[in-house]
Amino acid sequence: MKIHLAAAAIVFLAAALLNVGTVQWLFLVLAVSLVMAAELLNTAVEAVVDLVSPEAHPLAKRAKDAAAGAVLVTAGFAVVTGCIIFYIPVTDWLSSW
Repeated sequence: MKIHLAAAAIVFLAAALLNVGTVQWLFLVLAVSLVMAAELLNTAVEAVVDLVSPEAHPLAKRAKDAAAGAVLVTAGFAVVTGCIIFYIPVTDWLSSW
């Protein structure tokens, strides 16, 4: 979660510095919110699985892996969203040097 928060802070700072548009801001906030929500749900699933099944069990592993997979999918969406949104502003900024 700390890594996701740090990444979100960097993304929001970059968006502010590069003056991205309102719609792009909405997509960035959506992507960050989805990742944070998935991370919180992953934490909840892991806590419940550990409570119900303190010993190793194949179904417990599947539940934890599925919850972690949800975080991975939302993080992938966030990366793709960021690449699409920042591509033009970053290339414009780099070409101005």
